[in-house]
Amino acid sequence: MTREEVYERLLPVFRDVFDDKTIKIDDKTSSSDIVGWDSLVHIQLIDSVQDEFAVEFGVEEAYTMRHVGDLVTMIIKAVDEK
Repeated sequence: MTREEVYERLLPVFRDVFDDKTIKIDDKTSSSDIVGWDSLVHIQLIDSVQDEFAVEFGVEEAYTMRHVGDLVTMIIKAVDEK
């Protein structure tokens, strides 16, 4: 799976979780760039990402993510390991 393919599926997840159809994401997007991205919403986001990509992340993995690019890399790795 390419980064572009991940982003095509990931963007709608972000827009749904944050209930904002104008959100744009890239590798450098972080929680400070999106209004409402707190620890509770982070859990919802990770859960939605796991559902969308049929992968599972460990707790440590989920909380070491600093930027969307980190999440994309984790998704690609998890999909490739399946």
